[in-house]
Amino acid sequence: MLTAPFPTSQWIDTPVFRAVGLCADSLCMECYVVGGFVRDLLLDRGTGKDIDIVVLGDAEKLARAVAKELKAGPVSVFKNYGTAHIKTRFGEVEFVRARKESYTPNSRNPTIEIGTLEEDQKRRDFTVNALAIGLHSAQKGVLLDPFQGIRDLDHRVLRTPMTPEETFSDDPLRMLRAVRFSAQLEFGLAPDVVEALKHQSHRITIISGERIQDEIGKLLSARKPSIGLAPLFHSGLLHNILPEVAALAGIEEMEGQLHKDNFWHTLEVVDNVSLTSDNLWLRWAALLHDIGKPVTKRFVRGTGWTFHGHEFVGSKMVKKIFRRLHMPLNEKMDFVVKMVQMSSRPIAVVTDAATDSATRRLLFDAGDTIDDLMKLCEADITTKNPSKKRKYLENFQNVRLRLVEVEEKDRLRQWQPPVDGEQLMAWFQLPPCPEIGLIKTAIREAILDGKIDNTFDSAKVFAFEKAKSLGLIIP
Repeated sequence: MLTAPFPTSQWIDTPVFRAVGLCADSLCMECYVVGGFVRDLLLDRGTGKDIDIVVLGDAEKLARAVAKELKAGPVSVFKNYGTAHIKTRFGEVEFVRARKESYTPNSRNPTIEIGTLEEDQKRRDFTVNALAIGLHSAQKGVLLDPFQGIRDLDHRVLRTPMTPEETFSDDPLRMLRAVRFSAQLEFGLAPDVVEALKHQSHRITIISGERIQDEIGKLLSARKPSIGLAPLFHSGLLHNILPEVAALAGIEEMEGQLHKDNFWHTLEVVDNVSLTSDNLWLRWAALLHDIGKPVTKRFVRGTGWTFHGHEFVGSKMVKKIFRRLHMPLNEKMDFVVKMVQMSSRPIAVVTDAATDSATRRLLFDAGDTIDDLMKLCEADITTKNPSKKRKYLENFQNVRLRLVEVEEKDRLRQWQPPVDGEQLMAWFQLPPCPEIGLIKTAIREAILDGKIDNTFDSAKVFAFEKAKSLGLIIP
């Protein structure tokens, strides 16, 4: 085991670590801070507020002593896993007894036994997450690195403490953690890790949808998600969890005409969106925006490859993916569906020939999501021709200016009809009926077509004219 004085031991001179060390000494226990906290500390990435403590002894007893010392909230105990959790004003701290684990082939829930510190470090997913720093007085500030995690931090590579085949077979979720950490840390994957991902990728199917979508969400939140999405595809993991996205890969040729590889294009779009937005759900929309293309792909002689209706088909597929992965079936899903369904709409108002009506309808349909939609559409420009790219971006900037003009004039971003159904029924002394619905729709369409202003007075005049054309008796 490699040990070394921790180079910035003052960083663990905090109220939490002082309390943990003090209580551990009084109980004659050894304890160590482990995992992501240590890794991020050494990488100078910030340490967050979640702290994991490994205890050689009774973890619950130490947690209760620390909670009392820090005047923290109640201790949450999970007997099956030998863990205890406290919330302090400095962050959340989890205490776990050092353990070793064994697994059965069809479950990621281990059988747990009391173990040594090194056995506990060995069960962890990656060497860079197996680093530990002593907190009790005998080893305070000492870094314990039995699997050369420091070397791997220096080389910016992910390796496993055990063989990767064993690591991933024990807990297949670790395969998703591998590509997720690759993206988050911008680390490479060791060659044997890459091979193990390919051999074990089929086992990801025993992982729940909730855990899968959580890992993919963290991957998409990285600065450059393609760093993790590429090995996700090459390993075969993507084919098992998001086959709709994997199906985008490949180029087909007919009569000498090719279409672009929509998978690698999609990864560029995701990276482009990530440069302009931290919105996770917009990043999901970027990942899924073209999934309807493999289903709708057709070759038309004289025209070439077409993907007619892929936005509508893709938006339906989004709902199935959200249900399959147990993702939120609420406004977040509605947002992604809307982005995919409207992903080609701004192109219709790019040309100089586009009417104000087309712009008005785009703004009406997009509403408050118009800014996100424009970011997605601009990210969709992945041409490598500088002059083409500049021209496309200039066109979209013109669309943005046109949208501002229409919004200032017609206030369509948060549409509220100038006349509602109650007012119409009062004017024409009618109960709820189809004619009232027809008049409401006609008012909306007239405003969107620019035939009338989006004002109460204009809508009232138009409503009476429409009522007359429907043969209604005007009081």
